[in-house]
Amino acid sequence: MNLLDSLGSLRSLTAGPWIYPVVATSILLDVFLPVLPSGFLVITAATAAATATAASTGVPSLLPLLLCAASASVLGDFLAYRLARRGGARLDRAIARSRRLTLAQERLGTALARGGGLLVVLARFAPAGRSVVSLGAGAAKRRVEEFLPWSALAGVTWASYSVGLGWLGGQWLGATWFSAGVSTLALFLAGGLAAYLIRRPAAAPAPAA
Repeated sequence: MNLLDSLGSLRSLTAGPWIYPVVATSILLDVFLPVLPSGFLVITAATAAATATAASTGVPSLLPLLLCAASASVLGDFLAYRLARRGGARLDRAIARSRRLTLAQERLGTALARGGGLLVVLARFAPAGRSVVSLGAGAAKRRVEEFLPWSALAGVTWASYSVGLGWLGGQWLGATWFSAGVSTLALFLAGGLAAYLIRRPAAAPAPAA
């Protein structure tokens, strides 16, 4: 496949208004099914938009794509939070059996109690971290005003980073599948770094003088 064929196939795949609901649905559901390729879809659409011209028809626009991705991210987090909060004893037992969910509850509670929610933002990038933190917040009965603002910041940060990666890749390498792949790899690397930071043990408090 030559460069022009690659360019055309990527644009044809993302052309049309249907790309926005597809992206939104994928992001909304991947809090429950983390295997969905929501990040790749956002990057692919942004890559196609990177070299769009005034004559381009049906190519996604960056601002609507960003708003779509961020809104779907926050809504998905909130749905998972509400479901876990109302889950009852059965969900509590399931979480108690999961070391990841139990640890997320402990760390999230500490972070929010101290007035900080960096964990929520980092978890948005880590593999399955969004699911663990959103469900953990709900199961721990954290107040919505403690969780939702940080979830909104996480969604906007993740969406901006993903759209930005796609746009930069398209600008530097052209609107090709290779460009989308490189940008997706950068997203995965950010996820790996976020997972490392989340799993790193917290520093022990300094002894009192």
